[in-house]
Amino acid sequence: MRAVDTNVLVYAFFSDSPFHDAARATITDLAQSPVAWAIPLPCVHEFYAVATNPKIFPGRGLPARARTQIDAWLSSPSLQLLSETANHWEVLRRLVESGRIAGPAVHDARIAALCLTHGVSELLTLDRDFGRFPDLKVRSILS
Repeated sequence: MRAVDTNVLVYAFFSDSPFHDAARATITDLAQSPVAWAIPLPCVHEFYAVATNPKIFPGRGLPARARTQIDAWLSSPSLQLLSETANHWEVLRRLVESGRIAGPAVHDARIAALCLTHGVSELLTLDRDFGRFPDLKVRSILS
């Protein structure tokens, strides 16, 4: 199962983003495939926070558009939302200790822990910071 990171969701949503076409094609292919794919639930939260932040993306109607987009992604019958399990802290702790992770990088460790816990085969992203987690296979949507 492949999962998508927040930046892919953001790029797919905003048509004027530099990686819109690649991100949108990635999400469309995943959503229309019968093969299971995933979005870590914190990425849904982060997408909504970024997409509706008027300091980043000024514009009217973004909250409603962003909620509609999330609903559309969630309507994919092959989508699985990844959330914490009972052993989440155990996996996250191992990642933050081995990678010497602190501060804002903990968010990426959280995403990595969710992916590893749920057996994600690769995380699709444009974020190079996931390289700090060697157990997680990461692929750019541009490759």
